[in-house]
Amino acid sequence: MDHPAIRVTDVHKGDGYEADPVLLPSVPVGLRKVLDLVVSGEATSRAEIARRSGLVRTTVGKQVDHLVARGILEELESSESVRGRPPRVLTLSPRAGTVAVADVDTLASQVAIADLTGRVLAQETVGVRIATGPETVLETVTERLMALLAQCGRDSGRVRAVVMGLPAPVDFQRGCTVRPTGMPGWGGYPVADELRKRFRCPALVDNDANLMALGEAGQEQDGTPLVCIKISAGVGAGIVTAEGELYRGADGAAGDIGHIRAVGGGGDVLCSCGNDGCLSALASRPAVLRSLGIPESTDEDPLHGVRVLAERVADNEPNAVRALRQAGTDVGEIAAMLVSMFNPRTLVVGGPLSELRDDLLSGVRAVVYQRGLALATSKMTITTPRLGESAGIHGGIALATREVFSAQGVARMMVGEP
Repeated sequence: MDHPAIRVTDVHKGDGYEADPVLLPSVPVGLRKVLDLVVSGEATSRAEIARRSGLVRTTVGKQVDHLVARGILEELESSESVRGRPPRVLTLSPRAGTVAVADVDTLASQVAIADLTGRVLAQETVGVRIATGPETVLETVTERLMALLAQCGRDSGRVRAVVMGLPAPVDFQRGCTVRPTGMPGWGGYPVADELRKRFRCPALVDNDANLMALGEAGQEQDGTPLVCIKISAGVGAGIVTAEGELYRGADGAAGDIGHIRAVGGGGDVLCSCGNDGCLSALASRPAVLRSLGIPESTDEDPLHGVRVLAERVADNEPNAVRALRQAGTDVGEIAAMLVSMFNPRTLVVGGPLSELRDDLLSGVRAVVYQRGLALATSKMTITTPRLGESAGIHGGIALATREVFSAQGVARMMVGEP
């Protein structure tokens, strides 16, 4: 069957996955409808697909058979107890492939393997420091992801997409960071290209706060628009529109709030960017630990600082509690501006400091409700991440599966390309 071709830029060549234009057959509309209904869970049988899609049963049958033959769908007998012939249920096949995700932070990273339904198959924390450079981090992350694939019994050659989140400004189109601070060797490094070569499949690189926002948006019913503020080595924000799409801005810099001057000014507190009084210089994890004289990490424990701070806050030590509350106030001032600009339904405040106690979140809430107009705040929820430290992983999975089930991704599956 002949269909117009679509142009994609990813194609296997030799041992790598290089960016050369190639024509793939476009995917029939009927096939896309069938696959979308099964992937979304809206239909699990041929009859349901015909009813919901408006396609005739012969067309549905033909496309289902085609998808089953390609190993993308499988049709199984239902376990439900019914009279007569058991109904047959359509679902994504395990042979359809997997996605690999890494949410990289400055001191440790989360890595995970998920199937194409978004179900996490394996996940672990990797203690690699971002300051060791891109080559070391990518080598370590790749090794652990390959190990997780083997642990799950999944073929590394069937990885359909890989996503990496980085704590820095990211040029999403080029797949690299742009002038990151505290990340030697990362500026302009072709992260996406390297991941493509290693996994021989499409690769996407995004800001870590964007992935956290996307992960949280997937947990919220009627929770968008959503703004997610991540307080970690720096302070950044991810913005998800009412349609569930990430808002990255013209160049990918949307949400980079860490280098906005804090409302209090911060006196002469010097930021890593060279300016005084930036929000990251006052309210980030390193800034709070520094104000209390707590080392951020040790050779034995990269998360030493957060653990010590958690103990002091649990003991209700006045200086620790006050530092946490002040960070909440500083973040709250900028959050109030974001609320006025984007009018989100949900404001999420995440990162290791937000998980210690309610003091930081209370500080954010107090400022936002004080400064925000009633129209913008009366129906808004301010909360911590439902997914905790796994929010970025789930956001990466969402981004990866969107790529897999895009027109180009489905076309690759239909011709056997990862």
